[in-house]
Amino acid sequence: MDDNIVVYGTTWCPDCVRAKRVFKKNNIEFQWIDIGQDPAARVFVEEANNGMRIVPTILFPDGETLAEPSNSELSEKLSILGLLT
Repeated sequence: MDDNIVVYGTTWCPDCVRAKRVFKKNNIEFQWIDIGQDPAARVFVEEANNGMRIVPTILFPDGETLAEPSNSELSEKLSILGLLT
């Protein structure tokens, strides 16, 4: 299991900006991948979301993905992982 959180998104997506803000506010490291620049990442997002390009799609160390999570959904997941107190 990889310990990295990977955020797949685009630079123009307001939900991507919001999700990155949650990570940064809580000093949680993540890897950012722009699916507009990385064709393999775009394929991953489509496969994870039944053929749809939903961003952000966030891959967590436990293998779970969340697509377009709200701030509360994201915070709940980070709490479950022990990254928020």
